[in-house]
Amino acid sequence: MLDDLAGLCRQDALALHAYVLMPDHFHLLITPEDAEGLSRTMQSLGRRYVRWFNQRHGRAGTLWEGRFRSTVIEPERYLLDCMRYIELNPVRAAFVADAASYPWSSLAHHLGLRLDPLITDHPQFWSLGNTPFERQAAYGRICAAPLDASLLAQIRNCTHRGWPLGSDAFLEALARKTVRRLVRKPVGRPRRKPLPRAA
Repeated sequence: MLDDLAGLCRQDALALHAYVLMPDHFHLLITPEDAEGLSRTMQSLGRRYVRWFNQRHGRAGTLWEGRFRSTVIEPERYLLDCMRYIELNPVRAAFVADAASYPWSSLAHHLGLRLDPLITDHPQFWSLGNTPFERQAAYGRICAAPLDASLLAQIRNCTHRGWPLGSDAFLEALARKTVRRLVRKPVGRPRRKPLPRAA
């Protein structure tokens, strides 16, 4: 799967910043060069990997439910949190006690334990220090702090529902570039305006 992902990222001009492969799902943090690259890659990856998996295990049918889910994030505010959300997934799922020991993740790359050719470090990661050692140590400190429960819920909610993740200013700037609604409508019926009364 990682070999297919590497080839497709090159083909569709995607920069992969973080990933984790879990037994029943996977997470990717990607910057696409154009609007269609991510969809093309996910479609091709699904076809190729499912075909390979089914041949290897003598089975038929799909592996994943429905279309992939994604969201746009404000990198200055949320990229590093999304990276650790992704890379610490095996610990939250109780697969490993030490996330850096999980082999199907980009965390070891970001901590300087191995070089992962799949990864293109994001400028926000580079801003953590002037040398690789400074960046790796700073990111290690970030990963050592637990993800706040409300932030965890916010990342999950935005990803599952396709809402952008960012500050009010980021959402306003994004809204000027699209006709799509970017925030959730209030729950319930709209309040009825009072009727004008004659005096």
